[in-house]
Amino acid sequence: MPSLTFVLPHWLYWAALLLFPVVAQYLVARQKRTGVQIGPSLPIAYMFLIFSGFAGLHRFYLRSLLGVLFIPVFLGIIYTNGLLSDAREDVSRTRSDWESAELVVKRAEPQPGQAADAAALAKAKADLAVKAADHDAAEAELAQRHMIARGLGILLAAMLIGDAILLPGLVRRRRELERNLPQPAEIVLPPDFHEIGVGQDPTRHLRNPLTDAIEWINSRAGEFVAYWSVIAVFFYYYEVIARYVFNSPTNWVHESMFLMFGMQYMISGAYAYREDQHVRVDVLYTKFSTRGKAIADIISSVFFFLFTMTLLWTGWRFASDAIQVGEHSFTEWGIQYWPVKLMIPVGAALIALQGLSKLIKDILIVTGKEA
Repeated sequence: MPSLTFVLPHWLYWAALLLFPVVAQYLVARQKRTGVQIGPSLPIAYMFLIFSGFAGLHRFYLRSLLGVLFIPVFLGIIYTNGLLSDAREDVSRTRSDWESAELVVKRAEPQPGQAADAAALAKAKADLAVKAADHDAAEAELAQRHMIARGLGILLAAMLIGDAILLPGLVRRRRELERNLPQPAEIVLPPDFHEIGVGQDPTRHLRNPLTDAIEWINSRAGEFVAYWSVIAVFFYYYEVIARYVFNSPTNWVHESMFLMFGMQYMISGAYAYREDQHVRVDVLYTKFSTRGKAIADIISSVFFFLFTMTLLWTGWRFASDAIQVGEHSFTEWGIQYWPVKLMIPVGAALIALQGLSKLIKDILIVTGKEA
């Protein structure tokens, strides 16, 4: 198989982080409005074709046993790639032996004013001929395995292109078939149960126009970056295929993902705080009354705001320096670092806002105005 030389452009990386969650949220909202459709989905079928069509999963998604035909071709490509790796090593080894034999011949040749050692020269030339023949055989073996790998790759590509053309019709026929099948009885699901952290936050039931606005912002931010985890599935999937099928491992996949998860960690902190999902030491806190918990939270908020304000200030200076110098990574990908570092003060600001929301609610509880 040919090597993959694709490197993700910077603009496409940032565009994916911005646009993918928007598209995902739209699709989820549309699915909630229209309900679950009967039969396979054409977009999902194409997604299977693009990302796992080499293994026939798009056919299995349509419940077609013809997907089995893709498996031996794909396994043949993987096996041939292993043989190609061995053949390249053989070519490299025989070339080194050949060059060493040429050096021996040059040393055995008579120098001006010296008598020739005919036996040593003949032996060196005979050894050179053997090494050259070994190298030619290794080159021929490599070319043959390249031809097999190329043929399997062309065959797999032709199968995928053919199915890409046929897929709309296949999906349509499968939908018609499933519509005519007897439908199972409607399943009544129990009410959604959401585990709310440790269940100790006394303010979660309170509502206030200001706190509602803050929590709406943090909810949207948390939901937005949650979809980044789906992006990671596609990126690491590409890395596995590039590494083990095309023998083309990358560096940019790993760098892009740890930067993405770092930004996700900062932005989602306020959402986790809102949902009471942060770790809490509850040795004494659980024994307090609702008002006692609110008083304890007000007292400890001093330390909370010291931390978040410090993080906000130092994070902004950190990001500002990166913006001014146009900092980028030291790898060959060279991605910009300033958007990543800018998420430190942004995340700190969101956490501080959520802390303000909780402080307002705690004050309402202590003053008896929570109603």
